[in-house]
Amino acid sequence: METLLTAERLTAGWKRPVVGPLDFALGRGEVVGLLGPNGAGKSTVLAALAGRARVFSGRLGKRPGLSIALQTQAALPADGIPLSGRELLALTGAAATGLPDWLGDRLGQRYDELSGGQRQYLSLWAILDAPADLVLLDEPTNNLDRAGSEHLAGALRTRAEHGAGVLLVSHDRDFVARVCDRVVLLAGLEN
Repeated sequence: METLLTAERLTAGWKRPVVGPLDFALGRGEVVGLLGPNGAGKSTVLAALAGRARVFSGRLGKRPGLSIALQTQAALPADGIPLSGRELLALTGAAATGLPDWLGDRLGQRYDELSGGQRQYLSLWAILDAPADLVLLDEPTNNLDRAGSEHLAGALRTRAEHGAGVLLVSHDRDFVARVCDRVVLLAGLEN
């Protein structure tokens, strides 16, 4: 298995360190869960891997040319977005192929006319199916109903089978147990 990224004694944060030191590696075709209590720095780790948060110490190694797609917990604003679902997917290079019927049939509608759950899943799909080697997902099951979570579980496994690496943060331990090959536990910042 080709290694996509490695973190060695990684300490990361924003104005100050909030997580670390952390050691893990993630390979092509692997789905890894990042678990820990609120405030442990899970979202900060994703931000550091994507180059948005500061790495204070340690080593972050990425395969040369690694492309990353990041989904954050911040929802896209819905009011006044004059894009259709199909146009939103085109912005990230995601395809509609594989979307569940309950959403695929609505891609011609404006994003701001979709339900909250439909917008959540469409935004998630725009990242999950984007052409990237590594997909970083922050609480992807938030606001999803059972059908959305089930479809997402299958889509994550399919994405990994097609060679992407996936690192996901979630408080949904049942979901993590279903889709992840292994789990990295965070306790926060070690002193």
